[in-house]
Amino acid sequence: MTNSLAITLGIIILLLIAVDVTAFDSRHLLFLGKKLFDLIEWMAFWR
Repeated sequence: MTNSLAITLGIIILLLIAVDVTAFDSRHLLFLGKKLFDLIEWMAFWR
């Protein structure tokens, strides 16, 4: 991954987080956080 691609992806992710916080009151971030926690627990089960 080149530096320019990494910076572009980082900016896009930050913009999407800003839109979620301003428009949807962080509902999507909370949902994704819960799903990430479930995924981590599931991966730990297979360890």
